[in-house]
Amino acid sequence: MLQVQTAVQADPAEVGRARRWARSRLTGCGFAPDAPIAETLVLVVSELVTNAVVHTGSPAVLRLVFPVGGDAGHRPVRVEVTDASDVPPAPRAAADESTNGRGLELVSFLTTRWGWFPDGSGKRVWCELAPDAPCPADGLAFDTEALLAAEL
Repeated sequence: MLQVQTAVQADPAEVGRARRWARSRLTGCGFAPDAPIAETLVLVVSELVTNAVVHTGSPAVLRLVFPVGGDAGHRPVRVEVTDASDVPPAPRAAADESTNGRGLELVSFLTTRWGWFPDGSGKRVWCELAPDAPCPADGLAFDTEALLAAEL
């Protein structure tokens, strides 16, 4: 396993930096920039970091764990976000016209599995993406480009 991490400040502008950082680490670990997992990973990072920054108002840590070795292309990539809040993440049922409230729904849809656990005085939210994870544009009923643009 190859583990990389970065600190995320308590500023919504940090979400864009976290996405760029995650994309560069993915390509640095041998994934093609246009691989389906690339867009999926960036969207999942965006959602989890946004939740940590917006809902806690405190810094967070973004960690990516990449498989290495001969069968690495068949094992999941793990995304973890640790924050200072001990409040469990709770998926919400967003109204059709709502512009937020779908983050964990997206994470659940796009990942193999996700969860959370207490970490010190806060929590760690994690998810795993299969190497052939679905591209966010495939089969989603809302505009992922607009979602990402709204978080810049």
